Amino acid sequence: MMPNSLQSPSRLPEMDPAIWSRLPEELLEHVLSFLPLKTFLSLRSTCKHFKSLMFAPSFISKYTTSGSPFSSFLLLSHPQFYQQFPLYDSIVGSWRNLALSLSLLLPGTGSNGSPSCTLLSSSNGLFCFSLPSSCSFLVCNFLSKSSRIVEFPSHPFAFESVVFVSMPFGYKIFVLCSKFSSNSVFVYDSKFHSWKKFDRFEPILGDNYRQEGVFFKGSLYFTTSDPFFIVCFDLESGKWERLDNELPGDLTFVRLVSDGEKKLYLIGGVGRNGISRSMKLWELGDGRNWIEVERLPEMMCKKFVSVCYHNYERVYCFWHQGMICVCCYTWPEILYYKVSRRTWHWLPKCPSLPEKWSCGFRWFSFVPELYALV
Repeated sequence: MMPNSLQSPSRLPEMDPAIWSRLPEELLEHVLSFLPLKTFLSLRSTCKHFKSLMFAPSFISKYTTSGSPFSSFLLLSHPQFYQQFPLYDSIVGSWRNLALSLSLLLPGTGSNGSPSCTLLSSSNGLFCFSLPSSCSFLVCNFLSKSSRIVEFPSHPFAFESVVFVSMPFGYKIFVLCSKFSSNSVFVYDSKFHSWKKFDRFEPILGDNYRQEGVFFKGSLYFTTSDPFFIVCFDLESGKWERLDNELPGDLTFVRLVSDGEKKLYLIGGVGRNGISRSMKLWELGDGRNWIEVERLPEMMCKKFVSVCYHNYERVYCFWHQGMICVCCYTWPEILYYKVSRRTWHWLPKCPSLPEKWSCGFRWFSFVPELYALV
């Protein structure tokens, strides 16, 4: 007979699965909040309650305070998705089988049945819509299901460009507005719930001011049409300034991207006579000079140029969680550069998009932020 010390240990009894159903919901959510995100996502199909937690404010509050990074999304706005916004999970790397809806936040639809809102801009988990029927903007937080109506500063109010910027305490809405023969800038500050109007901007910005500005170190940066140069607008003082640093040569188009405070990037096509033969990425150096970072691989460049049809007015860019996203209004895919890996990729088109799709693809960065106040 073997001594007790050499006997194989008896197996511990398995945990009764029913114990989870007897736990109070707040305790169960607290336990789940310590799981890695991918592990939690794999559990969603096992229980309707687990699936509903993905956008439950109480759970997200626990998840973010536990130290685990919550998910982030690329949100698609397209005319064929009526007030629905499909989501691509940039952490998991796949499309979600859910879409955000404005049904609880939107005042209503137009009398002709067309959407009464247009998604304009996003920042720090907040979205800014225009509501032409009520002459106002709608700022909303999908996660906390909160929203605020911001009335236009004047009537009638025709605007060309809107930039929504999150600040340390609140947010600002920057609007380029044309009214009759006068062009003006309006800035809304959520701290004071009021608008400020600034003087004419044509002499420094020129005619091409429809590209969305990029927020960098307290100012909004814009690019002009050929001849290319960069101008900035100080959100506090309302002053315009033209940067005197030299841009790279042989540019066919230029776009700016910023991570917010630390780095400013320039993406441009390089070629002659308006035809891009290559695309490059530059970073603004400490000496205010542009340093080449990366070149888009040749085959990817050919594809991107072909979908744009050399009409670069359709191209726009934005920053999303360490990714520089390059998009085209006429194409359902995103070309993005992963800064940490220095690699280029294509994001696949949304599987719920109809086979016969129309133009009008607008992409936005969506990083859920429960405590972002409207």
